[in-house]
Amino acid sequence: MSNTFDLIIVGGGPGGYVAAIRAAQLGKKVALVEKNSSLGGTCLNVGCIPSKALLDSSELYHLAQKKFSVHGIELENLKVNLPKMMERKNQVVENTVKGIDYLMKKNKIERFTAIGSMVDPHTVKCQGEDKETLLQGKHIILATGSEPTPLPFAPFDGKRIISSTEALCLPKVPENLLVVGGGVIGLELGSVYARLGTKVTVIEFLDSIIPTMDRELGKALQKSLKKIGFTFHLSTKVTSIEGKDNFVQITAENKAGEKLSFSGDYALVSIGRRPYTKSLNLEAVGVNLDKQGRIVVNEHLQTSQPHIYAIGDVVTGPMLAHKAEEEGVSVAERIAGKKPHLNYNTIPGVVYTWPEVASVGKTEEELKDAGISYKTGNFPFKASGRARAAEDTDGFIKVLADSKTDEILGVHMIGPRCADLITEAVVAMEYRASAEDIGMIVHPHPTFSESFKEAALMATGNRALHL
Repeated sequence: MSNTFDLIIVGGGPGGYVAAIRAAQLGKKVALVEKNSSLGGTCLNVGCIPSKALLDSSELYHLAQKKFSVHGIELENLKVNLPKMMERKNQVVENTVKGIDYLMKKNKIERFTAIGSMVDPHTVKCQGEDKETLLQGKHIILATGSEPTPLPFAPFDGKRIISSTEALCLPKVPENLLVVGGGVIGLELGSVYARLGTKVTVIEFLDSIIPTMDRELGKALQKSLKKIGFTFHLSTKVTSIEGKDNFVQITAENKAGEKLSFSGDYALVSIGRRPYTKSLNLEAVGVNLDKQGRIVVNEHLQTSQPHIYAIGDVVTGPMLAHKAEEEGVSVAERIAGKKPHLNYNTIPGVVYTWPEVASVGKTEEELKDAGISYKTGNFPFKASGRARAAEDTDGFIKVLADSKTDEILGVHMIGPRCADLITEAVVAMEYRASAEDIGMIVHPHPTFSESFKEAALMATGNRALHL
């Protein structure tokens, strides 16, 4: 079999395998190089999919324990079987991996389980366990993803100082979990264990949680998470972490200069992720990195070598699986001579806590900084009949629209099923809809989606019908 391909993709995560599928659909001969035995990258194996499986399981337990009685459902001897919960999570991952394997075979994509590195501008070396293979490619996509960022003074030990990877497979429910970082990963995994009875302490350097999102969302989420056992220490800098045999100790300092001390079963360090490029041998082909270690690309995701592209977590922008996927599709289509569309302003972000948090477009802070005149429409879920029927009234939907044109500039929501509700806002913004456009669309009653319509009506001039 020839080792010459139209496209070689290094990295089998969401960006890489999706790019491979789209390129194959467009008639390209594709090779996919992935160092791990299972495809799907961090997202499928130790990220998005397993964390959502645990979030769903823990939420069901929390509902059974705290809310079923309100609905007239009474249970006795309720307990957590964590090994069974982990077993289900693993099965979800395994089934999804099998699905990706099927898609590779269906699309006739040649797969290499090996570490991929550049030899020259058109040659990729695949270093497997027992052999080395050289591949020749007309085009190359680098999609090697990212890895958890450790604190410089407290590297991960996999025992007491852990990353998200270890947090997904703890042997038992901890009594106390210390979370360093108030971003998406720490809050989601903290939610899993808080629902199961863990006391979760979040230590965040900045003055708000989910700091990249609209500040109102962070405030509302913090209020909701406190109800299930979270404690927050914001504007607090961790100065040391020391893992012991049976616990971990953290020392920190708040903005007032007070020294603080925390102890727990584990310290989950979730201060972000960093691009994984160290095995690519980029210097051999003159592909440059920026100060953050990301691969430098142009607006078409081309590196300094025009036929070598980079996508996903190794380039600038939010580290999101769906961003990587769309970049992969975009590059595959460009290589095939098409003119793809990718609007970074309409890439949504989601936090899968409960209530869920979702956002797309500009935040109020960004609009103020840019000097853009806007108007706001806000509708609380407590005014939604569907939310009251479901006993899910925490949160709100906020619509930001241009003061002159009424075009929707951003939508920010926290509440039930917001991870799904945000898609309507994405579609609206892609088609440059106005707030009035959304207010004129018939939404089914009673649904959570009506709250988006009501928020849009508020933005058009306090026209909400149920507020």
